[in-house]
Amino acid sequence: MSVLATLLDLVLPRTCSGCRAHGAGLCPSCGALLDGPALGLVRPRPCPPGLPPLSALLEYGGPVQRLLLAHKERGRLQLTAPLGRALATAVQVHGRDPVVLCPVPSSPKAVRQRGHDHAMRLARASAAALRSQGVDAVAAKLLLPARQIADQSGLSTVARAANLHGALRATGVPRGRVVIVDDVVTTGATLVEAARALTASGHLVVGASVVAATARLPRSP
Repeated sequence: MSVLATLLDLVLPRTCSGCRAHGAGLCPSCGALLDGPALGLVRPRPCPPGLPPLSALLEYGGPVQRLLLAHKERGRLQLTAPLGRALATAVQVHGRDPVVLCPVPSSPKAVRQRGHDHAMRLARASAAALRSQGVDAVAAKLLLPARQIADQSGLSTVARAANLHGALRATGVPRGRVVIVDDVVTTGATLVEAARALTASGHLVVGASVVAATARLPRSP
């Protein structure tokens, strides 16, 4: 570490984004959490019709929640690679066949405000992690916003589905198995809309994967 970096670290201590431990942007304990085994397949309760098989690495809360928010909202881009590896572990629940990872798109306004496209960054990092493990994987931006949607805060599962229907459109030429990816899932309504748009355009959606799922999503049998 340079002298300048050392002085800056003294003035502005670096802390783990997950547990706030001093000394690193990602401490060994939180890093091990992201490198652990996946929960497997999970289902929202209630489960919205049209949801593809959904896998998650962890439940949403605690350190993983803080890590995802730090990456998404506070620009802690050094977390992209470890979060991408975590997502790759969830993706492999769907098998190790060649796969196209399609991120759920954020609105152009949200991307401008954050200064980066967090979902696309995670998809690319996940594809790279999969390739390093011998899986033929690429990330592709196959979904685009088709219209603005109302604020989803406080909406029920049914209301979210109605609000999101027709909100996305697919692009690109179908080219194999697609897994829809995102950082977190709550009701599953966004993933349903993503699967609808992709399937309507001829893409083969085999599943969806997220880093974390809210605790209301029990494991599938």
